[in-house]
Amino acid sequence: MLFLYCVLLFCCLVMLVAGVVEQRRHYANLAHIPNRVLVNGIRGKSSITRLCAGALRGGGLLTVAKTTGTAARFIHPDATEEPVYRKFGIANVVEQIGIVRRAAAYRPHALVMECMAVMPALQEINQSKLIQSTIGVLCNVREDHVAEMGPTLDDIARSLSRSMPHGGICVTAEKERFHVLQEEADARNCTLVYADPDTVSDEELRGFSWFTFKENVAIALTVAELLGVDRETALQGMYDAPPDPGVLSVERYVAPGGKRVRFANVFAANDPESTLMNINQLLDLGAVDRPLNVVINCRPDRVERNGQMGAIVPDLMPDKVFVIGHPAKSAIDAIPAEWRGRAVDLGGDQRDGEEFMNELIGHLGESSSLVAIGNIHGQGEILLEHLAELPGFEDEPDRDGPYRDEPYRGEPRAAAPDRGPAGPRQAAPAQPLYVPHLDPYADLTAAQEARYAQPPVPRQYVHRQHQHQHPPHGQPWPPHPYEPQPYEPDPNPQWQSPGDPR
Repeated sequence: MLFLYCVLLFCCLVMLVAGVVEQRRHYANLAHIPNRVLVNGIRGKSSITRLCAGALRGGGLLTVAKTTGTAARFIHPDATEEPVYRKFGIANVVEQIGIVRRAAAYRPHALVMECMAVMPALQEINQSKLIQSTIGVLCNVREDHVAEMGPTLDDIARSLSRSMPHGGICVTAEKERFHVLQEEADARNCTLVYADPDTVSDEELRGFSWFTFKENVAIALTVAELLGVDRETALQGMYDAPPDPGVLSVERYVAPGGKRVRFANVFAANDPESTLMNINQLLDLGAVDRPLNVVINCRPDRVERNGQMGAIVPDLMPDKVFVIGHPAKSAIDAIPAEWRGRAVDLGGDQRDGEEFMNELIGHLGESSSLVAIGNIHGQGEILLEHLAELPGFEDEPDRDGPYRDEPYRGEPRAAAPDRGPAGPRQAAPAQPLYVPHLDPYADLTAAQEARYAQPPVPRQYVHRQHQHQHPPHGQPWPPHPYEPQPYEPDPNPQWQSPGDPR
């Protein structure tokens, strides 16, 4: 028995020594990365991570990034990326240690990481032990993960605030809960910076080849400004950054019978506020149009969210509401009685995909829009697979869409005067209002292929691992051609808090 106790004690000592060694190595890796940005919030974290990384790359800063959203990606300094390998396919915050180790091998100027923790305690560990960010991002506070973060928005805001850097800087575009975030920032001696979405113009937003929000762009521009990258350079870097696989996109399909369907995948925005914001943006831009049809995918482990999606049906004003997955009753019962007659139950999660797709298409008109909301897993994935098998179509040049006339390019549909069914077309201006990038309404894969077919943008840095071999043991790395200056607060900051009279 004494022998077994000795073996147990020896094993515990070995584990303790191994843990101390790993911690010291991890802190040494963090010390090789002077600027560390941790992106947290409810919606848009992956997009903001890519935008921040693109903005910093555009400014010549050697930047590594890692996303965790729809598909976890490790993004190299040259903007190439690869999937993050996860043993048994299970996500764990401990993987951040390996990401930091890989990033430190580049000796980068900046590391942009998406927060992958949901539990408040894990969020704090992710910040204090794993990343130790110098700049935090708290993009927004929405009603999601209420079981882990709290029943109210104030509770969720306080839970997210646990990722704020002590004695650092935190950037946010959240306006409604700004006072709560300010209280938490003061308790951590953290400078809270408000990124005003109104500072982003429509023309700047239209430069992107995918759909994004002014809040996301404003946050990335603020982070770039804090690290010494000017606005125009940061914007160009964001334009050149590849989009996230789960980015909001609109596909165009020809269904059986010659029916034309515009399909918007809004599964990624799986809370009511983000869902409405995404669909309203698509309607304003003309990417989808009426008659509008909605697909709600239900999951048995997300019954509360199924009901939330059903409750926002009156705000969407659809012609039809198709409910797939299980339990469909959880979404249908949440639809107000005056709209419930438009709901079509396409069966549970055991129904054949081809069967419910044929029934769904049979309810559509000759030309209509279809928006998918709720949860992607289960029948939602089957829906996407069947739609991907349909042939696509291209818009006619004179379609009454976001590019219907040159004078209204870049403006919302409501801003353009109605010329009537037979009215004359307006003459195009001599100079276009902006230089168009890739068509944001094109197929995402085609847009990416077109972007990658363009000649690479020259960078102001050299890939370190291709530049030279590791230095001899004990010798320092050669100085990088660009060394970022330490951050000094601006005595006359351009940003201001909501309601600040300055």
